[in-house]
Amino acid sequence: MRDATATRIVLAARPTGAPTPDDFRVETFQIPTPRNGQVLLRNRWLSLDPYMRGRMNAGRSYAAPVEIGEVMDGGTISEVVESLHPAWSPGDLVLAHAGWQTHAVVDGETLRRKLDPAGLPAQTALGVHGMPGFTAYAGLHEIGKPQHGETVVVAAASGPVGATVGQIAKLHGARAVGIAGGPDKVAHVRDALGFDVALDHRADDFAEQLAAACPDGIDVYFENVGGKVFDAVLPLLNDFARIPVCGLVAHYNETAPPAGPDRVPQLMGLILSRHLTVRGFIQRDFIALYPEFVREMGQWLRDGRVRYREDVVEGLENAPGAFIGMLAGKNFGKLLVNMSP
Repeated sequence: MRDATATRIVLAARPTGAPTPDDFRVETFQIPTPRNGQVLLRNRWLSLDPYMRGRMNAGRSYAAPVEIGEVMDGGTISEVVESLHPAWSPGDLVLAHAGWQTHAVVDGETLRRKLDPAGLPAQTALGVHGMPGFTAYAGLHEIGKPQHGETVVVAAASGPVGATVGQIAKLHGARAVGIAGGPDKVAHVRDALGFDVALDHRADDFAEQLAAACPDGIDVYFENVGGKVFDAVLPLLNDFARIPVCGLVAHYNETAPPAGPDRVPQLMGLILSRHLTVRGFIQRDFIALYPEFVREMGQWLRDGRVRYREDVVEGLENAPGAFIGMLAGKNFGKLLVNMSP
């Protein structure tokens, strides 16, 4: 018999600047009964990702905002409890998008894939073998296009996207330079992930260190952060450099434009004179590559050619605090919430 009540976390207020615990509210609710074509899920793992900060705003973006009182958005690893859809059976472990709640009823057609309990750890489908990993894979494959011997630079290199970018670049024969925050993360990027160089963006002479690490310039810069990291990268970009842009986490909590002179003319001038390719993207832009990614990344993981790190928080009630900390760079690896009893 399934539980009678469940727990969810909803958006209580739109944040101004950095989110606070008051912007979230924990609620209990009666678990609904699935109708024809639907399934009832018990969510086991929740992914916490930077994009969720944008969903808390009311402005236009690539996806609709979360409305006040609605469940916070998020990917999940879920167990099918009841099914009225022919493709799914009770006990199936699936990749879903069921949000910050312990249970959800969803249309069976929206479930993304069935997970093999005897295969890779299920939660990797929310990280290196899921959306973050696919973001890295698709952005490099379609925009970065690293060639043998080129230099690829990636910010937030200890996070799930950046870590995967650098390792895939190495598999293509490129040179990987990773940027992270703090000595522990820098050591992880260099020693555990195998980047050629790892730098701390908090260092006073970071820009000088980056220039020394890239004596032949930068051919691909995978943008996750913005801010002073981009400032240091910009003068080092080679002719025909490619810049996939999938995140700007340094700016997500800003309430006003950055201070200083208007630098758009300088940026546009460099785009023109150095023939730069700058493209913003969302991983679903390249969804046709997803089956190839699942197959190829799965093999890399089984072979140990791609490594990953997880930062696990226990209990749904701790999701808001973990999310707030992530936006401040406090997580170390893919941030997950374990919701299993």
